[in-house]
Amino acid sequence: QNNYSAYERRFPTCHLIPMFVGSEVVNEEVSEDGSVHRVERRCALDVDAPRLLKRIAGVDHVYFNQKNTLNKRERTLHIESRNESFSNRVVVHETCCYSVHPENEDWTCFEQTASLDIKSFFGFESTVEKIAMKQYASSINKGKEIIEYYLNELEVEGILHVPRWIPPSRSLPQPTSLSTSPTDGLTEILAGTPEDKLDADYIKRYLGDLTPLQESCLIRLRKWLQETHKGKIPKDEHILRFLRARDFNMDKAREILCQSLTWRKQHQVDYLLETWNSPQVLQDFYTGGWHHHDRDGRPLYILRLGQMDTKGLVRALGEESLLRHVLSINEEGLRRCEENTKVFGRPISCWTCLVDLEGLNMRHLWRPGVKALLRIIEVVEANYPETLGRLLILRAPRVFPVLWTLVSPFIDENTRKKFLIYAGNDYQGPGGLVDYIDKEIIPDFLGGESMCEVPEGGLVPKSMYRTPEEVESEDVRLWTETIYQSSSIFKGAPHELVIEIIDAASVITWDFDVCKGDIIFNIYHSKRAPQPPRKDPLGAHGITSPGLNNVQLIDKSWTLGQDYSMVESPLTCKEGESVQGSHITRWPGFYILQWKFHSMPACSATNLPRVDDVLATLQVSSHKCKVMYYTEVLGSEDFRGSMTSLESSHSGFSQLSAATVSSNHSQSSSMISR
Repeated sequence: QNNYSAYERRFPTCHLIPMFVGSEVVNEEVSEDGSVHRVERRCALDVDAPRLLKRIAGVDHVYFNQKNTLNKRERTLHIESRNESFSNRVVVHETCCYSVHPENEDWTCFEQTASLDIKSFFGFESTVEKIAMKQYASSINKGKEIIEYYLNELEVEGILHVPRWIPPSRSLPQPTSLSTSPTDGLTEILAGTPEDKLDADYIKRYLGDLTPLQESCLIRLRKWLQETHKGKIPKDEHILRFLRARDFNMDKAREILCQSLTWRKQHQVDYLLETWNSPQVLQDFYTGGWHHHDRDGRPLYILRLGQMDTKGLVRALGEESLLRHVLSINEEGLRRCEENTKVFGRPISCWTCLVDLEGLNMRHLWRPGVKALLRIIEVVEANYPETLGRLLILRAPRVFPVLWTLVSPFIDENTRKKFLIYAGNDYQGPGGLVDYIDKEIIPDFLGGESMCEVPEGGLVPKSMYRTPEEVESEDVRLWTETIYQSSSIFKGAPHELVIEIIDAASVITWDFDVCKGDIIFNIYHSKRAPQPPRKDPLGAHGITSPGLNNVQLIDKSWTLGQDYSMVESPLTCKEGESVQGSHITRWPGFYILQWKFHSMPACSATNLPRVDDVLATLQVSSHKCKVMYYTEVLGSEDFRGSMTSLESSHSGFSQLSAATVSSNHSQSSSMISR
């Protein structure tokens, strides 16, 4: 107990560990009898790494997930740590255990194990390995010193002994009738174990009312994510939103949640609030902002859409910046929900949005502006389900039905039920704003008493519009500031990438995620250059989403075995898998990486139409897969540092992965994460 009290004092930061810059508790559970205390933290480390490596990795801090389990009955403390940052490239797993010596209760036993598996890291694998070993050795050397420091601190404060835990007295249930079973007391105790059931106080405090079936769905989906998902595990509140969005249908909720987690990873959405700096034109002319909370404690967002120059904002910024801004609003909304949950002492998982349409006219129906709005709605609906508690639409003009006809098909039916629409000044009467917002919080421009800091908008000066060259360079893309490329793959239309190799024994490395559908990954070699890239015609498969592409390089007249050859056996990759691997080339020439459609992708869990379906009146083929990939070519001498870790993994791709690095034959190693 003394050691545990000393150990807990190193949080949230510890001046004795300079690299440990901060931590936050993400989950905490205590068993019903108080014998087991679990704490899960997210810890930030400032790793002592070269500035160049940090710049390439694009981070200043590395994040770890740490789970501590104190068992007072068995007098043990188990600590487990795993890295969240770069989990697809580097896997760090550390376990520690404090226990009482079996022969002398005054002695404390300490055991520690750690493993490091470097799959790929931009060609700096050996450097990362050295840094990790240096940090780990330093941590071991200081471990005893830190515990002793805090034990001495406890002694100075007069805390010389922490009493042992004593089980609470529990009287056996007395039968009150002949129908009472003697096992009822045992059943009651077992029903409260954290493994089978969430703590009732935790549910009431953070999640809200859940039926036993709904609670079971949450536990099962969370457990499935812990066993299969390699990245950051979302909080229970986030998982619950996706379950509620699909009426607790496990399969449908799991599908949309996995797609959303892949999307968040690709676009680094978890770091959006830290990295997104709103352009000045948005600060001046985007007529929206947060304003206190409604009567239920939900964060309140106000949008004066009628005063917004949507055409000017699209012309000045483009869809990408507008989408980022809206996503930052949603991320801020999630943060405010967590904050209000703590303030009001009850679960608050969604927010209220008030939309003022005074000033809305035909100018707002400019087609590119509507197109941008529909895309934003589509992304938000897919990735932020059940976050809108109520939408109050005020002062709807006669042109509103036209806009509603365009927008409503893209909004989920459950979301549409939360809309309340007021025409004219109806919001001022019975059943109006005062039923949902306290009078002292109603904004002044709606006749209330509260000063609202939302910008008043106005026309964006044409001098701030982008030039035609800037518009063309953007290429109507969304979210392309990433080292990864995205591609659509259709039945009969694979996506192919050519890599020219000058020096034999070079190393082609790849890292890709299968975002949708199942694919087959192939590598071919040709002595002659393939034809110029031929993009898939729009008429054949529908319009693809911005940022995605489909290119075929292998001419249909080419014959396999004559014009080009397969250098490795095909690898089948399932939806949701992450694949990292390498291929050591044998000959110079042109290597073609191919992602090919394998089978029917999983059916979508929603019947909502896609934006491009309506805008282009073309049906997007259901025979479509999506991949997100990154490739790099390295000299074999620069790659030796990571070959051991790659080849130690079981490879379903190459039959040659057991060959040595110095072999004259081509080699490949590939690892799949599910």
